[in-house]
Amino acid sequence: MKKILFLIFCLYAFDLTGQAVDSIAFDSAIAKVDSVTQVAKVDTAKSVGETLKEDLKPPSVGELISFGKIFWSIIFIVIGYLSIRFVSTVLESFAERSTNYRITIKGLVPIIKIMGWAFVLFIIIAGIFHPPISTVLAVTASVGIAIGFAAQDIIKNVFGGIMILFDRPFQVGDKVEIGSFYGEVVEIGLRSTRLVTPDDSLVSVPNAEVMNTSVSNSNAGEANCQVVAEIYLPITVDTAKIRQVAIEAAQVSKYIYLNKPIAVLFFNEVKQRRSYLKMRLKAYVADIRNEFAFKSDMTEMVMRELIKQKLIDPEDLK
Repeated sequence: MKKILFLIFCLYAFDLTGQAVDSIAFDSAIAKVDSVTQVAKVDTAKSVGETLKEDLKPPSVGELISFGKIFWSIIFIVIGYLSIRFVSTVLESFAERSTNYRITIKGLVPIIKIMGWAFVLFIIIAGIFHPPISTVLAVTASVGIAIGFAAQDIIKNVFGGIMILFDRPFQVGDKVEIGSFYGEVVEIGLRSTRLVTPDDSLVSVPNAEVMNTSVSNSNAGEANCQVVAEIYLPITVDTAKIRQVAIEAAQVSKYIYLNKPIAVLFFNEVKQRRSYLKMRLKAYVADIRNEFAFKSDMTEMVMRELIKQKLIDPEDLK
């Protein structure tokens, strides 16, 4: 731009006859060129500053929130909820039809829920409201501070739920013992983990407590798990014959999983100043949901067979 202005004033410095003006006129022309250039620079700087100021200016509430944006946000939330619920229901249905793949399929449900809601939230913020980055950072910082002071326990539970999904000490469908509660995991939520106990009670354990408590997993993702039936016997019984009866009783049960071994162990215990043999019959059930039915089945068959073969006298057990 400076060169163009310089050429213009050079033409002005020469008259129509081609004679050059004196040195004073030439210096004046150069000064005018510099003055115009400085003015142009100042105007350009002002325009850039005003543009940046407009870009950094926070938008008004009316620009961020409108009826149309709220309407479409609600639409996407409803669609997201119905879609996530539909996918979860389909997976749950497929899981219940297969014992071998039930735990694997159910383990995908919590992950799909979290990813689905994260995607819906991203669409609403980035696609519908699309606020400036400065506004997003300011709101995020403010909300983070407020939540940090007001809902520390909730945040602990949320992070606990995320860590459970990634660390996977158990998954949906496993039989676990958390503290004093034992049962099947039916849901891993962001706030709590829900168990169904043997007496059909639904127990919700906060995820923060799960992360700070020892967890015992009976099946570790498999459909089968070990079941132990305990039977007290007189100290004088023939342990070899009783062991054989116990193994056969477990093998003929309809709940048995025969791909893993059966074990019979004897321990001496004193109860009410009398010495007893405590027999522990350990076998694997094919489906963890039949755990207690299998335990009852083994106990009934063993006791019935022992009495039938007269290996024990019922009077000795009184």
